Amino acid sequence: MKFEKLTENKIRIILNIEDLKEKNIDFHSFMSNSLESQDLFLDMLEKAEEEIGFITKDYKLIIEAIASPNGHFVLTVTRVTPENEPVRTQNRKVYPKRRSATPSQLLSVYSFNTFDEFCEFCTYITSSSLNKKLKKSTLYQYNHKYYLALYKVNLTEKEFKSLHCTITEFSTYIDGSEIFERKLVEHGKTIMAKNAIDTCLKHFG
Repeated sequence: MKFEKLTENKIRIILNIEDLKEKNIDFHSFMSNSLESQDLFLDMLEKAEEEIGFITKDYKLIIEAIASPNGHFVLTVTRVTPENEPVRTQNRKVYPKRRSATPSQLLSVYSFNTFDEFCEFCTYITSSSLNKKLKKSTLYQYNHKYYLALYKVNLTEKEFKSLHCTITEFSTYIDGSEIFERKLVEHGKTIMAKNAIDTCLKHFG
C-alpha cells in the first residue's frame, strides 16, 4: 500500500493484490464496493492521516477507483468543501465516485448470481437473434457465482449497446474485465468452455 499527496486536498492510494489478500477481500468484492471494501477504505484513510497528514474528518470526500493493467488498484481521494473550508458535520460523509464502466467488444465479463439467471438470459436473448453473433463465450464459476466472458463480439455499436443493456437486466458488468478474466482462468472453474450461450440453450433451454 502506497500513499502519494498530489495536492493539499487530493491524494492517491495504490493497492496491490497482496493488500487485498491481507484483508480477505477479492477483486470482485473490492470493485463492487462491498462492506469489506468500505472497511478497508476507512483503514486506508486512517493510515493516510498517520503517514502523510491527510485529515479527512469533517470533510466530504470524492473517491475515484480504477484497476490498472499491472494489477494494481489506484484510488484518488479528494476533499471537497465550499471554498476549501471544512464542512463541520457530526459524521464523516463519503461519496464514492467511480469512473463509468465501459464494456469492450474485445472482452467483457458479466456476473450472474445463479446458473438459472444465466439460463434465463440465454433464453431471452434468442428473441433478438443476437445469440447467433456471440459464438466466442465462456462460462466460469467462481466464489458461488457464474461469470460469462464474451470475446471479440462482432456487433455494430448500436447492437453492442443493446446487448449490454439486455444482459445487465440479468447480471452485473465487471469493471476491469481483462484483469478479472485472468483471475477466472487461474482460479475459477470452467463450466462451458466454448459458445456458452448456445451450449446452455442446447442442454438447458
